[in-house]
Amino acid sequence: MSGAVLAAAASEVARTRDDVGEIALLLALARVAVALVGAGAVLVLPFGLWLVDLTGGFRAWSIAALVLFAVAAALGAAGGQRPRHARLLAREGGPISDVRRLLDEPMSRAANYASGVIVLAILALMVWQP
Repeated sequence: MSGAVLAAAASEVARTRDDVGEIALLLALARVAVALVGAGAVLVLPFGLWLVDLTGGFRAWSIAALVLFAVAAALGAAGGQRPRHARLLAREGGPISDVRRLLDEPMSRAANYASGVIVLAILALMVWQP
């Protein structure tokens, strides 16, 4: 969860900057945060399945959490493509207008925000186990 918050914060702050060097640095920080998210996802899945086994097997909430996990991962991966291209362009010193266009792309931002909301829904499912 903390990796996702760091990635989101770094990306949003990068959107407010006017210097491509600063944007490249912030997006590089977001890249490290995304690596933390990936590592967390790799660990969460087997431990989550283990907990399901300990609690008596699959129930509706655990199946919903797994489906949402897959959806959140897919949305996060899709939403991360434009920021990745923006980071590469900023690192090369590309035009600020092109970097901004990539960072402000609405579908990418929507996918990233949706992924975050879904992760919160998964957390709610895990806590309340309806």
